[in-house]
Amino acid sequence: MDVECRALMTLDEIKRALLASYETEGGINHFDGSNLPSEESVNRLASDFMHLLFPGFFEQTPLAKKDVPALTARRLEAINTRLVTDIEKALHFARDPEPAVNAARMAMEMLAAMPDVRQIVQTDVQAAYTGDPAARSTEEIILAYPCVLVISLQRIAHVLYKLGVPILPRMITEYAHERTGTDIHPGAQIGTHFFIDHCTGVVIGETARIGNHVKIYQGVTLGAKSFEVDNEGNPIKGVKRHPNIGDHVTIYSHATILGGDTEIGAHSIIGANVWLLESIPASSIAYYKGDNLVVRSRRKKEKAVECRGAAEMQAWDWSI
Repeated sequence: MDVECRALMTLDEIKRALLASYETEGGINHFDGSNLPSEESVNRLASDFMHLLFPGFFEQTPLAKKDVPALTARRLEAINTRLVTDIEKALHFARDPEPAVNAARMAMEMLAAMPDVRQIVQTDVQAAYTGDPAARSTEEIILAYPCVLVISLQRIAHVLYKLGVPILPRMITEYAHERTGTDIHPGAQIGTHFFIDHCTGVVIGETARIGNHVKIYQGVTLGAKSFEVDNEGNPIKGVKRHPNIGDHVTIYSHATILGGDTEIGAHSIIGANVWLLESIPASSIAYYKGDNLVVRSRRKKEKAVECRGAAEMQAWDWSI
């Protein structure tokens, strides 16, 4: 049907066409199933978590310390109610045998982890302050740096992910993804003092492991080189697909590191636009010299090793 004909359709005709498509285009309908977590509810939950993590920062009026206990009690009650509801919906979808009981337990375990989450999030804020010479205060970082939102919500989603909550952790990180342009899977394990400078276009996969004091820049991808598939060609779930990044590693803009067996040794530097599909030892620096990737020790320049050419590296079977 061309555009001109569509313009002449009545609302009743459009309705009938949509209903017909619901019958023929399966896989994107959800009829007669469980009630799924709503985007609106999860987005509100994510916002409430940020208020709980950073009391006094996102209020409409100044928050007096004497009012914090009562406000925190009200927030915990409200978050617990919404969290139990959304977890129960997700468990219903996953056919959990006791969704109500398990949702109440998982929600309490999530909220009980909040003091530990705050402790590690504080290290992330400090890493941003010490890692960016343009930063003038930690207050500026909390209010204006997108990395605070995306990393904080990923840490919360990671707790839910480890508890075995379906769907909800990914919805929380997608809220942050939409707001910041950075996509960190809730399954990724991230150490303390994590900083993403500029925080745009970053992708970190589910099975990535990131050490302490790691700094990355915009456009970095920690992805999968290829997927293992079953006899029917479907991706096998649960295998290690994404790289491990050691402590005190810096990864500059638009670098791409792929593969579940790839290890970036501690105290290494990955230059801008570098493609890495294999491990490098600790205290290394990786950069391009012409079309060749050079990986050398940061301590002994004379032992520089030129790796395979860029064209050969990009011919690998990889996917993110």
